Amino acid sequence: MRFPGISGVLVALVGGLLTAPAATAADCAVASEMVAAGNYWVANGTGLDAPDWQNATFHVGNLALVRTTGQSNHKTYPWAKANGYQLPSDPERPFFPDNQAAGEAYLDLYTYFHPEIPLDSIRTRIRDEVASVRAGHRDYWNYVDALNMAMPSFARMSLIDHDPSYLDVMHTLFSTAERKLFSEATGLWYRDARFAGTGVFWSRGNGWALAALAKVLQVLPSDDPRRPEYLRVYRKMAATLALVQRRDGFWNVDLLNPWHHGGPESSGTALFAFGLGWGVNAGILPAARFRPVVDKAWTALSATALQPNGLVGYVQPVGDRPAAAHVTDTAAYGVGAFLLAGQEVAKLQGCSAG
Repeated sequence: MRFPGISGVLVALVGGLLTAPAATAADCAVASEMVAAGNYWVANGTGLDAPDWQNATFHVGNLALVRTTGQSNHKTYPWAKANGYQLPSDPERPFFPDNQAAGEAYLDLYTYFHPEIPLDSIRTRIRDEVASVRAGHRDYWNYVDALNMAMPSFARMSLIDHDPSYLDVMHTLFSTAERKLFSEATGLWYRDARFAGTGVFWSRGNGWALAALAKVLQVLPSDDPRRPEYLRVYRKMAATLALVQRRDGFWNVDLLNPWHHGGPESSGTALFAFGLGWGVNAGILPAARFRPVVDKAWTALSATALQPNGLVGYVQPVGDRPAAAHVTDTAAYGVGAFLLAGQEVAKLQGCSAG
């Protein structure tokens, strides 16, 4: 169970990660596009060292690249090792979800490549948060991005540690966020309380939510009593997203308002392609309805957002609300989301190494 999805890949540990192209991915355009995007970012990206949420998102995607293509740029393991597998800390906000995002990258290294790496920083943070939530503090996930930054690590560490309290607290935090931020009328999430009731539904914020649900549903046992609610929200989101996709395959920055910062935006689109693609691959979403949605999204991402030199453009800048994106705008999290989307598209096309 520790190394699922690696069969068919020639395994060689060089620089700490897999290397060698996978035969099944050799003629796959998706694989080539993923490699180009990953290589461009590691050669030209900025701020590559910190274990922050932006780099964490890139490295989760970067490991998806390795698992999909069998090729490695040898950056994630050294990055994690240099950071001592530690999560960032903030005494003023000890359970700030952005500071938990690196845990997912460490967990991917542990699960698929390096079972010897320590998980103590993630474990300690989660156990301390469990105690705090049980003491009555339930509003740590008060912005939608938090779902992706923290929720997958809670679910995965619960299974590793055989500790159901992590899942209990994860559900408490999710339910609090859902009650305040999820719109049952639209099937979409507000970014935070400031936007509740405004009709503004941010593409990337909803992308974080869909990605989080997909990642949790991947690992949550089929008989877990919390699973039906996560699945209900996931499917409700998917139905809405299929309806509001743009003709060009992207989604609007402001999902229901094409005139608010109109034009392509790749980070939200990539997260939707990942989340919906996973649902089709897992048999949770009907392929007849959702495969065309994912295919259109990947065409937009690979033909418009991905530039000939490997730059993933049209990535909305860092912020807490919708904003315009331009062809030269790129960022670590946008590249990571692109790579995650590519992983699921490669599986749909039958050309994934893992």
